[in-house]
Amino acid sequence: MKHDIFHRLISVMAALLMVMPLLMLSCVDEEIPCVDSPQGNFEALWQLMDERYCFFDYKKKELGIDWDEIHDRYSRRISSGMNREQLFQVLCDMIGELRDGHVNLGASFDYGRNWSYWEDFPENYYDSIARGYLGRDYNIAAGLSFRVLDDNVGYVRIESFSDGMGDGNISSMLQLLAGCRGLIIDVRNNGGGSLSNVETLVSHFTNSKVLVGYVYHKTGKGHNDFSKPEPMYVEPARGTRWQKDVVVITNRQSFSATNDFVKCMHTLPNVTLLGDRTGGGSGMPFNMELPNGWSVRYSAVVYLDAQGQHTEFGIDPDTLVMMNQSDVIKRKDTLIEAARSLFW
Repeated sequence: MKHDIFHRLISVMAALLMVMPLLMLSCVDEEIPCVDSPQGNFEALWQLMDERYCFFDYKKKELGIDWDEIHDRYSRRISSGMNREQLFQVLCDMIGELRDGHVNLGASFDYGRNWSYWEDFPENYYDSIARGYLGRDYNIAAGLSFRVLDDNVGYVRIESFSDGMGDGNISSMLQLLAGCRGLIIDVRNNGGGSLSNVETLVSHFTNSKVLVGYVYHKTGKGHNDFSKPEPMYVEPARGTRWQKDVVVITNRQSFSATNDFVKCMHTLPNVTLLGDRTGGGSGMPFNMELPNGWSVRYSAVVYLDAQGQHTEFGIDPDTLVMMNQSDVIKRKDTLIEAARSLFW
């Protein structure tokens, strides 16, 4: 059945997401500081991350992160007389060391983040140019915008995986594009959404059950306390399934659930990844609160690819293509044009 291990794991994670914010960081949890002071909020955030963040060993290997050293260094910036904006900046700087787009601190006056996974790189996407390929008479099916280009190549733009995507929507789209020589799926600047939508879409591009990765989660407070990795599969959809070649276009803002979509599609033999490296974001985020009410988001569940490798820092394309400024002047999208050329 299509609703295999993937959907059971999603159901479990959804239940945890509902329960954990109510239990983990309240004043009845005496193991975590619950004092609303600059020092109390600092210690609460550091300990919360220390016990529940899922990438410490991986980030230590890749970035040399020492969370204990970070505690000592940032604690020296905390003082009892600092105002809320000063405290917020110190806490944001501390969690920013993790270089994780899923790690955020939210207050009524600001949203702390580290978006260096895309801010430090070329965007490789101009919305007005890409929309020119859709024109005005394109089709819309749930979160899918699509049309047939003038060289008989299907073009699908997915701006988010937050919008519901049913089998009926996807089957109808693929039927309308059935006569095309190939299909381009453009997920640039797609910041993610629902993993269930990802799995539903991927299921229309395989004729057999396929291993797409592994998942494991924290089981204790230690940095190495994890469950055994569980395999994740996608079953073929019962509706229309695409049989021809597919090119998935990516950039650094292809993040979170979109990174997972790219990871899953890359397991299929008729799929080529083109563009820039994705932004990563392979951990499922949970949410909690500090004693002063600021919200904390952090990665708590690890997803690996089918080879058991991390994709937290992104997935490389099969074909690296960057926007050419001479094309931009001509109102052409270098990546879309490169994808179209692969079908000739």
